[in-house]
Amino acid sequence: MYVVVEGIDTAGKSTQLELLQKKHQNAIFTKEPGGTNIGIKLRQMALNGEAKSKIAEMFLFLADRAEHIEEVIVTNKEKTVISDRSMISGIAYASLFPLEKMIELNLLATNNILPTHVILLELSPQELKYRLSQKENDAIELRGIDYLINIQNRMKQTITKLGINHIFIDASLKIEEIEKQIEDFLNE
Repeated sequence: MYVVVEGIDTAGKSTQLELLQKKHQNAIFTKEPGGTNIGIKLRQMALNGEAKSKIAEMFLFLADRAEHIEEVIVTNKEKTVISDRSMISGIAYASLFPLEKMIELNLLATNNILPTHVILLELSPQELKYRLSQKENDAIELRGIDYLINIQNRMKQTITKLGINHIFIDASLKIEEIEKQIEDFLNE
């Protein structure tokens, strides 16, 4: 089983991943980008702005994704792998090309390997605004609510277009309610 937890910043991914780690102690936990040795270097290069071209930066993330699929997902295909983000986030955040082109490039990078279960924690604009007001915002969060809601919408579109087994969960619910919905979904 290849499970991914998706959601925009402040949606509660980290909290739910911590809960999953306690319940699924035999699972392999990973993240994108940066879930492999090469991935850490590629992620650093992208975040440090070493690529001057936006296209080159996108290919750094695609290279990270290709390595992650080969080194983590394929290697552990008999086990449960739970990932913090995946190609879905990669497609949603990389708006360099139309959604269809980004899906095509990511399917090439992942060798058409898709998650078996996708959990998307969703925030309303009002809840997002509240959560962002409660913390110091990073560079992505400073792009604003409209930007982040657009990313969330691109995640939903991507999941739908790929036809992946998924659940969309209202991230404003109590932590325990979200946890139960996730467990029910994984135990189907």
